[in-house]
Amino acid sequence: MKHVSSRQVFEYWNERRGQRIAPERGDIEPGPIRRALSDTFILARDGQGAYRFRLAGTRSCALFCRELKGADFVALWEKEEQHRMQELIAAAAGESAGFVAGATARTASGATTELELLLLPLWHRDRAQVRLLGVLAPLVTPYWVGTTPVEALTCGTIRHLGPYSGLTDAPRLVPGSENGRTRRGLVVYDGGRRS
Repeated sequence: MKHVSSRQVFEYWNERRGQRIAPERGDIEPGPIRRALSDTFILARDGQGAYRFRLAGTRSCALFCRELKGADFVALWEKEEQHRMQELIAAAAGESAGFVAGATARTASGATTELELLLLPLWHRDRAQVRLLGVLAPLVTPYWVGTTPVEALTCGTIRHLGPYSGLTDAPRLVPGSENGRTRRGLVVYDGGRRS
């Protein structure tokens, strides 16, 4: 995850779920993720199967220059991507496994900016009451946010977050092999062709 809001929300969601597949909606409080709230939203599935914004942070709304509460999330995407996005959301809700994705926002004038989308399921006893916690955040906030609305989103790379996903640091590579020797910070292994 590239954006600080995505990392903060995911860490909080992961902490709140504990050993469960996903936390319940009641487990999520705004205080611990207050720095990410402007990029955060909650989706709920309505009776027709559409995923609508129940809540949306100010920066998420500023991208589209309008209040997103009640808006269909899938309708924000390019026409040819809407079916794919509907399937991704349904999979996240049905399998209780979220995802993080790169996205590109495009305005009517052709200006673009790169976003990060995080979508995480919230568990509910009544499976008809599907809720998802999300983040939609620009990697670099463009000058036009709040004055020029995003017309449509396109999805880039997607990484599914299964039940054992977590944020981990990159492995630290340290020299230390019985066959290698350290030379100027590198590990040199003797080898070559044997006849």
